[in-house]
This record gives sequence, structure tokens and C-alpha cells, in this order.
Amino acid sequence: MYSVEEIKELLRAFDCSKATELKINSENGESLIFSQKNGQQTVCVPVSAPAATEQVTVEKQPAAPFIHEEEKTVNSGDPVASPMVGVFYAAPSPDQEPYVSVGTKVNKGDVLCLIEAMKLMNEVTAEKSGEITAVCVDNGQVVEYGQTLFMIK
Repeated sequence: MYSVEEIKELLRAFDCSKATELKINSENGESLIFSQKNGQQTVCVPVSAPAATEQVTVEKQPAAPFIHEEEKTVNSGDPVASPMVGVFYAAPSPDQEPYVSVGTKVNKGDVLCLIEAMKLMNEVTAEKSGEITAVCVDNGQVVEYGQTLFMIK
């Protein structure tokens, strides 16, 4: 039987994909079926025997970027989206200052933050020069692919 953590990990990967259905068969005859239609996800998992399944439907909520209250009025500009799923880090280490904050002027190619994915630290760089008008996520927060991290004007 699949563990809850394995199912959650598969569901996260499926959610990030553009696939509408995914069926996984294990060596012992168990199977998982993921499908999503019209914003709803359906997961079918075996209950006791490979032929018997229980269907669970999960309402998929649209991902909205988190924006601090004080930054809502100054969030004009172009979004900088997360290139991957992972943990957002604003600074190179916990005892150092963040790479950028609201009001920081950046040049194309400057490091804005780190995203940790699978124990690897990945730098997110500015795609254009400008000023940071909003920081849309908190340090240590898990971010999704395409989620807005910063606004640059």
C-alpha cells in the first residue's frame, strides 16, 4: 500500500503538471489513479484489494500569491515567478541580510533569492533591471512553480 506521504508527493507532482490523468501500478498489483477535470482532482486508491477502490475528490483552489498587507498598495510592476517548487530563502544564510527588500534597485542578473529543491540551493535572478516594489512570500515558505515571489518596476 502507498504511504500517505508518497500519495501527497505524487499528488503535488501531478498538480504541477498539465496532465489530466495519471495511473500508477505497483509491482504487487496496487494502483493509484489521479485525474483532474474542471478544477477538481480525483484520486482513486485501493481499499483492501486491488480491484476495490475508494474515490476521493479534492476541490482545487487557484493559487494566489501571498502579498503582505503593507505591500498591496505598491505591488505595481512585473512579477518574478518561482521557476520551481521548493523552499524560499531571502538570504544566503540565516545570519545574513536578505538579497533584496522593497525599494532595492536591481540589475538584470542580480540574485534575488534562493529556492531549495531536493537539497539543492537554486539562485533566482532578476530578468530585468528595476526596483523591487513587493516581496510576496515569507522567508522559509514553500513556494509553487509560477508563484509570484517579487514585483519589479
